[in-house]
Amino acid sequence: MDTRFLTLAMVMLAVAGLCSAGCTTSQNGGGQVGNGTVSILYSQGVGPMPNLLATRQVDGYIAWQPFVSIATESQIGQLVASSGDMPPAGMWNDHPCCVITARDDLLASNPDFVNAISAITILGDSYVTEHPDEAADLLADWLVGKANFTYGNVSVGSVGVIQNAIRTVKYTTEPTDDWKNGTRRFVAAQKELGIVQGRLANVSGVELDEILFDFGPYESASQMIAQKRIVTPARLSSPVTLGYLKADMHSGGLLVAIKKYQWMNDNYGIMLRPRNVADAKPEVCDLVVNGETVAEVRLVSANAGPELMQMAATNNVQMGFAGVPPAIAAIDRGTPIKVLHPINTEGSGLVATVGSPARDWSTFVTWAKSRSTEGKPLKIAAPSKGSIQDVMLRYSLRDAGIAVTEG
Repeated sequence: MDTRFLTLAMVMLAVAGLCSAGCTTSQNGGGQVGNGTVSILYSQGVGPMPNLLATRQVDGYIAWQPFVSIATESQIGQLVASSGDMPPAGMWNDHPCCVITARDDLLASNPDFVNAISAITILGDSYVTEHPDEAADLLADWLVGKANFTYGNVSVGSVGVIQNAIRTVKYTTEPTDDWKNGTRRFVAAQKELGIVQGRLANVSGVELDEILFDFGPYESASQMIAQKRIVTPARLSSPVTLGYLKADMHSGGLLVAIKKYQWMNDNYGIMLRPRNVADAKPEVCDLVVNGETVAEVRLVSANAGPELMQMAATNNVQMGFAGVPPAIAAIDRGTPIKVLHPINTEGSGLVATVGSPARDWSTFVTWAKSRSTEGKPLKIAAPSKGSIQDVMLRYSLRDAGIAVTEG
């Protein structure tokens, strides 16, 4: 086994040990060990975080983009570390983030449709990577109509935020061995944190992969793109629903592909064409392949991954664009979906209050120790317990000898 993978596997066990051995305590518990304590506040999503930071209810937060850039561009916060730079060095490079999922019944009944959506996603991701400034403009239009991102008293220009954020997200759709290993490690971490307790609790190796993944659509889509010959799916009699996350740019490949529908059609003979092309945020599109309209596609947004995965469980969403953690948790609970391939890696970061001593991880640790000595431990917001952001932060703090409380 690659030593980096072995080391990270040991890390995940260490994180779990942190929880089970008493280093993670309740708000009212003790638990200060080593060099101090940091309190993690679970905000159940990233939406409240800018307000919490601006009003000094927290000293920082760890989140995904564009909320990292919202903090830095609005000058309510300063970057401590991007997720790929969290310690130890190199540990979190290219960590899994968001994925595309599909329900098993759709995969079985309409594989060519799933392959076509996979192809659109792959092409959209490539377009974002090759045209980042144009993509930022298109995404800002989709997310907020190019208006400011506004959260209470926090307001900042959307185009500038996305331009800054897009440089920290790696838009990639290839399920490499590193990515697959990263996803498996995350399953292991969720097991140890008590999040995975069902279908995935006692499986590993090939059996785990068979439950989690179906890379057939990625392979078919990649081949069709290389040949510039997209297979025309049979016409679907009922609409298909695609779910994605509000105010989140990680599904940018899909959103940009819809905005660039004419380019997609001219170059590859496939497009998701909005019913109303004047809409900044289309809700209904037609899948057109080789000049033939084959399906009505409805776009539904959710506030967070767990909400979107619940829609998948009830068949209100047939394909989804969300994070690895909620997809894994949904599969563990029996939701009949498969992970098809990534849509991005990295794209998260830790920010601290503007003007604070935290300029990088080393000075953040020094600040955390100092505040603990003063009897005022730092409070850092995280999206949810067991998220990749939570796991990264907990391990990095443990590495520095700092205990974690919740509150």
